[in-house]
Amino acid sequence: MYLGIDIGTSELKALLLDGHGEIVGSAHAALTVQRPHPHWAEQDPQAWWQACGRVVSELRQHYPQQWAAIRAMGLSGQMHGAVLLDSEGNVLRPCILWNDTRSAAECDWLRDHHPEMMTISGNMIMPGFTAPKLVWVARHEPEIYSQVAKVLLPKDYLRWRLTGAFVSDPSDAAGTLWLDVAQRDWSDELLAMTDLQRDQMPELVEGSEISGALRASLATEWGLSSSVIVAGGGGDNATSAVGVGAVQPGDAFISLGTSGVIFVVNDALQADPRSGVHAFCHALPGRWHQMSVMLSAASCLRWICNLLSVTESQLMDEVAQLSDDALRRAPLFLPYLSGERTPHNDPQASGSFFNLRHETSRALLGYAVIEGVTFGLADGLQVLSNTQIAQCSLTGGGARSHVWAQLIADVLAIPIVTHPASSSGALGAARLAWLAEGGAEAEVCLKPPVAAHYTPQPERGTWLAQRLALFRLLYQQQQAARTLLP
Repeated sequence: MYLGIDIGTSELKALLLDGHGEIVGSAHAALTVQRPHPHWAEQDPQAWWQACGRVVSELRQHYPQQWAAIRAMGLSGQMHGAVLLDSEGNVLRPCILWNDTRSAAECDWLRDHHPEMMTISGNMIMPGFTAPKLVWVARHEPEIYSQVAKVLLPKDYLRWRLTGAFVSDPSDAAGTLWLDVAQRDWSDELLAMTDLQRDQMPELVEGSEISGALRASLATEWGLSSSVIVAGGGGDNATSAVGVGAVQPGDAFISLGTSGVIFVVNDALQADPRSGVHAFCHALPGRWHQMSVMLSAASCLRWICNLLSVTESQLMDEVAQLSDDALRRAPLFLPYLSGERTPHNDPQASGSFFNLRHETSRALLGYAVIEGVTFGLADGLQVLSNTQIAQCSLTGGGARSHVWAQLIADVLAIPIVTHPASSSGALGAARLAWLAEGGAEAEVCLKPPVAAHYTPQPERGTWLAQRLALFRLLYQQQQAARTLLP
């Protein structure tokens, strides 16, 4: 048996995978984000550990025999978060998350003083990445910065609690701006740009390699063997790729979670930092990937549902009843509730509705939101210009909506397939645990069953393209108008 744990932004998920690749059971525990100031997003690392304890208790209670048979664990996690520890292992401050944009000024400083950072890392300097966060801490919280002994990513903090080892993997480390992505190793030159050293970073192992063993005391407490190993694991999107079998060059998937991602596997690093496309290591050796990333995706749907006091399933059922004629006259929505990454790199971007009328229904607002997110994905696909995608898997919470899946196929003009809801970062983490324990990639990293196919409808694509052009114009006008706001 193999355990996969995924630290998301809104929940921590875990699942049990047997030696035949079948999911035995899963559990999840909710997480919350603290936003003490505009542009800030933080979480307490202790909350991840407490959530881990809750899912462990649930799985152990419901699947006692399978739980006791666990041989390896794998980890997946939200990327870019800065967990700062002192020399005694104490957390110095709340983790600054991936969608925190407070370090915009620090990004400007890094671009001006260290333009070579983009060349070495292969990525644009953005507030979401980890290095600018540390520059912000050095400037605004110098008493904390002076105590930093280790900088960990979220999943690697959990690993330290599990094993006592400070270890990360190249796929997650690639999102820090401290990794030489081509060499899959920390860059001393990049670390020096933020006055850090290699010994303040965790060691690196590949996602499918052993990173350590479960602490003996924890194994006893949890009723597990003292020989349970913990795999390197990976960043959330790289492990999700393993979960959907996107492991060979040309494989692709779209994730509609809190953020929105288009992920394409490459057999070599394909960096184009000026485009805003992320060029990272895959969670498997010898492979890389490109990603376009928008900061708000399914979280936009959650936001409008909270405002309208309606569940997501209810609202999407109402959207499904709308005619194409009604949709052509729907409001337009800019989905930049947390700023934006690809392709705009605009931490100050904000969301807005356009063309509201007295007769605008909540169903039309719901449609406008999912359409706006889909248009944001189209902007990301546009800068993946050197990549040909024949078919794309759709994962994440947004994949549950047939309406949204068809809309993505129509706007992107790419066939879309969905899989059972269990295809997630937690599944990919469990598969990496299986590989670390000796499993063969060809047997472990299979593509999951297809739940549904969505073929692009050219007649809908025509009027959606017109709305997409207006969407892009609205973003440009918002940029100009923003300069007049206080």
